[in-house]
Amino acid sequence: MDPPKSTTGDGPQRNSYARVLGSATAGVSELLLFHPVDTVAKRLMSNQTVAVTGQPVAQAMEALNKVIFKETSQMGTVRKYLSLFPGLGFGAGYKILQRVYKFGGQPFVRDYMTRNHSERFERAFGQRRAKSMMEATAGSIIGVGEIALLPLDVLKIKAQTNPESLAGRGVVDIFAKEGRGLYRGAGWTAARNAPGSFALFGGASVMKEYVFKLERPGDATLFQTFCASIAGAVSSITVAAPLDVIKVRVQNRPFDSPESGMAIVRKLLATEGPGAFFKGLTPKIIVVGPKLIFSFTVAQRLISFLEHSWDPNSALNVAKRKNSSA
Repeated sequence: MDPPKSTTGDGPQRNSYARVLGSATAGVSELLLFHPVDTVAKRLMSNQTVAVTGQPVAQAMEALNKVIFKETSQMGTVRKYLSLFPGLGFGAGYKILQRVYKFGGQPFVRDYMTRNHSERFERAFGQRRAKSMMEATAGSIIGVGEIALLPLDVLKIKAQTNPESLAGRGVVDIFAKEGRGLYRGAGWTAARNAPGSFALFGGASVMKEYVFKLERPGDATLFQTFCASIAGAVSSITVAAPLDVIKVRVQNRPFDSPESGMAIVRKLLATEGPGAFFKGLTPKIIVVGPKLIFSFTVAQRLISFLEHSWDPNSALNVAKRKNSSA
């Protein structure tokens, strides 16, 4: 995703537009396709009472039906499907802003580090590994900064897993009354995002550099970008899984009944065992992984395409000018 070199003064501005538009398009597309999947994963991770394993298949499927569809579990298919869209308004605001911030912002942090700290990374990790480490570190920094969007994420999760806590309340009322409570779990979110984003961008960069032998990540084909996104997404989800379970449980508690992350950890270990840290990991990789792979691929490809298309000195635009003048 390296921006093409430009001799014109507005090159950085064009790159900014490309990164914002590309990542925003990825966020909107992901939201429309995958919001129901995200709801299912959140409800599975939040489930602490209904046992869905160790039972006969029929009973396990019935229990799973209740966990996923809640009060609509005995209703028709259409009602069940629509029940997977709670918090769409919060989800839209959070997802689009998050993708613009993460996918559009990481290249700026990476460019800054390349300009100002590349020699330090080369001394610490060697010239060959320095580029991937800068990609990963820039992603980690951006991931920690995501806590600024935490209120929208909290409200989205509550709407998906604990809608009763939001019943009859407007957005202004919620923000006015809850205040700092909307940042509940900020420490756990930062702890989860730092390694998760490090693995996402680092994994994708390693795949492009070491597997596909690309000198410039922006030169990756669609297939190469897709494979790199798979590597980054699976690494990110797996690394962040334990902290993600804690984060979700902290955030889906009622506003008037908060519980600290450490209290949740102790309770989880005592009642559910260490394996509970990876609750929902398999379905998340199978059904949530694709949405990250999808949006990451769309963002990278679209940003690269727009940067090249809007650069008057790109090979494509130079060829167009030659053809038009011929």
